[in-house]
Amino acid sequence: MEYDPELCYCPKCNDEYRAGIELCAACGVALLTGKDMLLRHQAEISRLTNRRGALKEDDELIAIQKGPLGDLSRLQKRLEAERIGTMLKGDESACGKGCCPSVFFLLVRRDDARDALNIVEAEHIRLTGLSSQELVRSDAVFDPQREAAACPACGHVFETSRTECPECGLCFA
Repeated sequence: MEYDPELCYCPKCNDEYRAGIELCAACGVALLTGKDMLLRHQAEISRLTNRRGALKEDDELIAIQKGPLGDLSRLQKRLEAERIGTMLKGDESACGKGCCPSVFFLLVRRDDARDALNIVEAEHIRLTGLSSQELVRSDAVFDPQREAAACPACGHVFETSRTECPECGLCFA
């Protein structure tokens, strides 16, 4: 992508803005100059070309994800497009008689693990629309025996004598 040094760009969505605007209207992220975006893009290209790609026998591997073969195959293709070597390994403890494992591990080189996890997280957000911060309250339970509870939808704390969250309207009756 070409960046005009006189303009500003959103580092998240790549929207283009005239000079003087500081925040992206869509993302709320601070904008970078075209020059900064070009330097950032060149650093990313350099980082990608310096990755070792396919795995070798002596590589130290680490499991970054566990799941069904279909899900991990999709992630494997995504990581390999970023020149991160991967391997799928079956969880033998999840294997029944005469079949292949139903659960697999996605393995990457230890040196690539942080980048791989960032890509997996970005893919999760892209597919679900949920970031890991939004999942913090996903296991919250409304307990009417307690004096106060946090709404699992919005996080607002309210008295349990109410059957509806005063902030978002979620009903607990």
